[in-house]
Amino acid sequence: MTDSNSEPDITNGGNVEPESAQIDLDELRRRFDTEARTRTLSGWEAKMALLVAVSLSVFHFYTSGFGLLLAIKQRAVHLALVLFMVYMLYPISGKARKDAVPWYDYLLGGVAAYVVLYHVIYFNDIVMRAGLPTTMDITVGFLGILLLLEATRRVSNPILPGIAIFFLFYCYFGRQFPAMFAHRGFSIPRIINHMYMGTEGVFGIPLGVSSTFVFMFILFGSFLEQTGMGRFIIDLSMALAGGSTGGPAKVAVLSSGLMGSISGSSVANVCTTGMFTIPLMKSVGYKPYFAGAVEAVASTGGQIMPPVMGAAAFIMAEFLGVPYIHVAVAAIVPALLYYFAVLVQVHLEATRLGLKGLPREKLPKAMPLLKKKGHLLIPLAAIIYFLLSGYTPLKAAYYGILATLIVSFLNKETRVTFPKLIEALDSGARGALGVACACGTVGIIVGTATLTGLGLRIASAIITLSGGILIVSLLLTMVACILLGAGLPTTANFIVTSTMAAPALLQLGVAPMAAYMFVLYFGIAADLSPPVALAAYAGAGIAGDDPMKTGGAAIRLALAGFLVPYIYVFNPMLVLVGFEPIPFIISIGTALLGVFLLGMGSIGFYKTKMPMWLRAISLAGALGLLIPGILTDTIGFSVLLLVHFFQTSKFRKEESVARAV
Repeated sequence: MTDSNSEPDITNGGNVEPESAQIDLDELRRRFDTEARTRTLSGWEAKMALLVAVSLSVFHFYTSGFGLLLAIKQRAVHLALVLFMVYMLYPISGKARKDAVPWYDYLLGGVAAYVVLYHVIYFNDIVMRAGLPTTMDITVGFLGILLLLEATRRVSNPILPGIAIFFLFYCYFGRQFPAMFAHRGFSIPRIINHMYMGTEGVFGIPLGVSSTFVFMFILFGSFLEQTGMGRFIIDLSMALAGGSTGGPAKVAVLSSGLMGSISGSSVANVCTTGMFTIPLMKSVGYKPYFAGAVEAVASTGGQIMPPVMGAAAFIMAEFLGVPYIHVAVAAIVPALLYYFAVLVQVHLEATRLGLKGLPREKLPKAMPLLKKKGHLLIPLAAIIYFLLSGYTPLKAAYYGILATLIVSFLNKETRVTFPKLIEALDSGARGALGVACACGTVGIIVGTATLTGLGLRIASAIITLSGGILIVSLLLTMVACILLGAGLPTTANFIVTSTMAAPALLQLGVAPMAAYMFVLYFGIAADLSPPVALAAYAGAGIAGDDPMKTGGAAIRLALAGFLVPYIYVFNPMLVLVGFEPIPFIISIGTALLGVFLLGMGSIGFYKTKMPMWLRAISLAGALGLLIPGILTDTIGFSVLLLVHFFQTSKFRKEESVARAV
């Protein structure tokens, strides 16, 4: 790490250069992102892995443009290639060789591919004997489930496979569970047939979404990356906000929010944009832990930032039975509230510390930058256009990739050459492995819910524990989401909690869009919540500060993010349920004021330092503005005026004393 007081080089043809060159980015990602812990292959094995990855991406690109296969065939080809790649790229343990693929992984990969493609090879026979599986069907299903669980363990961690195994035991030993959750139990052939031979388990909706929308949007992000989109976003953010008070922190919020939307991974985004933004924040005087926290919060919020959002949003659309664009539009106001809260706090923190922005003369100029690379925004505009025009997300992503390829040739620096094309196809396939395995595995959990009725049983349990009180049910659901998020990727977390906990919220009258959005938010929040807090810890790794301290600061910065879901549960108009123009505008206005007041109370500064009693009043007033209702809004607005006048008066007195001295 270089000295935090040194000024980074931000003038290199309008590009921002990272200060922390000594940080091993690959090692950092491997430390906090399990999906990055792959083998480093060479020679013919590397070529083979590349061939499989490119084949997977080409398969999806072709079927997206020219027609999907039958549902189970599409999902089977997708999962077969994914599992073979996982066994090639991910070692059995951290101590295993990472420079070559052992013979047993070729065997496991080959068997995994065969038992999954079994659905394609013997499709007609399986259809003809539906509900009457043969001994071969059961054997293949057993091997398929076992090899899927092992692949998921390798690419993520043992927690998700462990949960899936528990649910399989629940299916079999149903009679031995407490009365509230007990059922008659099912035979092993029945369980395997349900979970593997149809579209209720492994090959259910989650894998269906992974094999269509999700893969294509990951591939779209990979193509954008090859054009230099990430660098362009950082440079544009620098041009727009770099010179303002505490500019680098605002750059981090803007750039990481945009990049997080495209990448869908909190940790990966921290490890890329954070290499530029965190050193810049430190250079103007932000404390290292605060810089790491800002980057973590901004990167995590990218998963709820339209238009692309994370993989879980596509699954939400399927669960709700609505077009994806409805989910994206509903997420606009909550996402804006989240990022507005972060921007307010970084601005107040910068003002409190007297931090300046970066020198204007050293920053890239917005107009020359847009003239040179502004065409890179066309693919994003194309995605939005096609979604709003009624195209499916699959077609929108397909045309978005084509648009990326075409517009890249408008500038030599952004051109997707043949080597870059291959790299995009390769990295797109690699980026989809974790999501695909997670979706296949959580299909077992969803299948358990449909086989045993577990979802309704858990919903009844939540309602019983909460006494039917909505706020208590919300708190229980929040805790469940955060605890599950400690061990599960966001997509898996969302599927599990939406299957198990969301039905309770629906029974209590919460609007479906608000209920599922609530679950999504808190699944994402787990990336910031100690003791796991992977995004915050990755930020701490770059900043060179204490991970727990960074995680604590991230929680404080994301406090509004923890409150926003409660707001739209009680005021679903913010997610466009029951939309009315005037009440909608009023709701947004009071929410923004509430978030602003919340930021003051959290940072403890407005014009000058706030005493503790005023901070407490500010937080209470913020809640008043955030909770819908004339009385609460009036109380909250009154508190805001009180804080403003008190702090203004105090600031003037301090200035008078300073001038007198």
